[in-house]
Amino acid sequence: MAFVDPSIEVRLAHPDQLYIDGRWVDPLTDAVFEVISPSTERVIASVPAAAREDADRAVAAARHAFDDGPWPRLSHAERADYMRKIAAELRRRAPEIAHAWTQQMGILYAYAQYGGAAAARDFEFYADLSTRFTFVEHFEPVAATYAYESNDPGTTLLVREPVGVVVAIAPWNGPLGALSLKVAPALIAGCTVIMKPAPETPLETFILAECAEAAGLPPGVINLVPAGAEVSEHLVRHRDVDKIAFTGSTAVGQRIACICAQRTARYTLELGGKSAAIVLGDYDVEEAAARLVPTQCMMTGQVCAALTRVIVPRENHDALVSAFVRQMESVRIGDPYDPESQMGPLAIDRQLKRVQGYVDKGISEGAKLSTGGGRYKAAERGYYFEPTVFSDVNNAMTVAREEIFGPVVSIIPCEDEADAVRISNDSIYGLNGSVFTNDIEAAYRVARNMRTGTVGHNGFKVDLNVGFGGFKQSGIGREGGKQGVLAYLESKTIKLDSAPRAL
Repeated sequence: MAFVDPSIEVRLAHPDQLYIDGRWVDPLTDAVFEVISPSTERVIASVPAAAREDADRAVAAARHAFDDGPWPRLSHAERADYMRKIAAELRRRAPEIAHAWTQQMGILYAYAQYGGAAAARDFEFYADLSTRFTFVEHFEPVAATYAYESNDPGTTLLVREPVGVVVAIAPWNGPLGALSLKVAPALIAGCTVIMKPAPETPLETFILAECAEAAGLPPGVINLVPAGAEVSEHLVRHRDVDKIAFTGSTAVGQRIACICAQRTARYTLELGGKSAAIVLGDYDVEEAAARLVPTQCMMTGQVCAALTRVIVPRENHDALVSAFVRQMESVRIGDPYDPESQMGPLAIDRQLKRVQGYVDKGISEGAKLSTGGGRYKAAERGYYFEPTVFSDVNNAMTVAREEIFGPVVSIIPCEDEADAVRISNDSIYGLNGSVFTNDIEAAYRVARNMRTGTVGHNGFKVDLNVGFGGFKQSGIGREGGKQGVLAYLESKTIKLDSAPRAL
C-alpha cells in the first residue's frame, strides 16, 4: 500500500485481507475500495470490498465465539486486561492513526494527532468502569401484588448479560472515534463484534484489528469486513446478528431501524443533527463569534453535532453577522499538514457537490449569502470549500432544516428568549445545542427547555464520559459513559430461594 507522500507511513500488515475468526484471510472477491485523498484527489490506498459470503464468515465466527467461546464467560476483570492491551497498542500506533485520518478525510493533522490517544482512552475507560459498574443487583423480597406473584422469601437478582453478536458500523468522518465508542463497551459487556468501516475511510479499522490481534483476543471476538451498502444491509438483516450499532445519516439509520424491527433485533443509532446555538441578548456578539467560528471549521464542518444554526435577538443580528463574516473570512484554508492551516478540505467529492447544492438552494430560497458560498479557488486541487455564512435566515428555509455537513452556518433572528427556544426546537433533529449568556440561571433554564441530547454553556461542549446521543431523528440510545455499556447488555430477572455464594 503506497501513499502519495512516501514520508507518511501507515504500515498495515494485511491491507489486502479481511480479519475473520482471529486470522487474516483472503476475501472471496477481487473487488476493492479505493481510498482517495481529499487534498490531492489521488488514490492513496485500496482495501478489499467484502462479499456477502465474507460477511457470513464473519458472522459465523462472531456467533461461535459468543455461543461457544471463552469471551462472554471471562470475568469482567479478565476482559478488561485484554482491553488495556488494545489501548496500549493504539497509543503505540497513534502516529499512524493520525496520518491515516488526515490522509483519508482531510482533517487537520494538528487535530488528528489526538485520535489514537482518544480511542485508547475509550478502551481504558470501559476497562476501568467494569470495576464499579453494577452487573448484578440484589433486591429484597416485597409483598406480592398480583395473584401470580410469589410471597416466598428469597432473593431476586437483576443480572445484566451481553446482548450477543454486534455489528458496529462507523461513519467516514470520525472512523476510529465512532468505532471505539461501540467496540469498547461491547467488549467489556462480553459481546463479540464485527467491525464495518465506511469504504471511504477504512484504514484506522485495519489498525484496530491489528491491535486486537496483538492483544491476543480469542478468535472471533473481533472481526473486520469493509463493505458497501448491499453487504452492509445483509449484515443488518442477518439472523445471527443480535445488535446493530450505527453512526451515520438519519436516512440510513431509519432504514436500519425498519429492518431491525422486522426481526426484533436491538440497535442504537447516532444520527444527524441541525444543532442550535442560542446567543442571548446579554452576551457579547464578538465573543460569541470567536467561540463559534472555530467549531464551524472543525473537520470542515463535517461534524454531526456542529452548531450550524445560530439564533440571536433581532436587534443583535446584524452585529453578530458582521463578527461572523469577519472571522470566517480570516480562516486560513490549506493543506491539512500545514500547521498554519485552520481548515482543510471536505472529505469526498460527492460531499463537495452536496454542500454546493445546499448553498445554491439557500440563495434561491432567499437567504442572504454574507460570505463564502463556493469552492475555494486558491486551491489547485482538493475538495476545498469556503467558510460560508447565511444571514437573515428563516427557520423554514432548507439551509436551516437539513444537515449540510460542511462549513455553512445560518444566522437566524428571534424576538426573545422564548422565541429562541421555540426556533431551536423547531427541527426534526435534537443532537446538540448551546446557550451563550452570562446569566447562569438563564443558561440552565434555556438548556432544560431545549429538546436535544446535549447542551453546552458558552461553547460547543460534549462529554463522552457521561453520554452522547440525540432526541427525535438524531438517534436512539446513547454512547459513552455508563449509558454506553448499558446499550450492549440485556437485563434478566432471577428469583432464587436464597442468595448464591457468588454474590
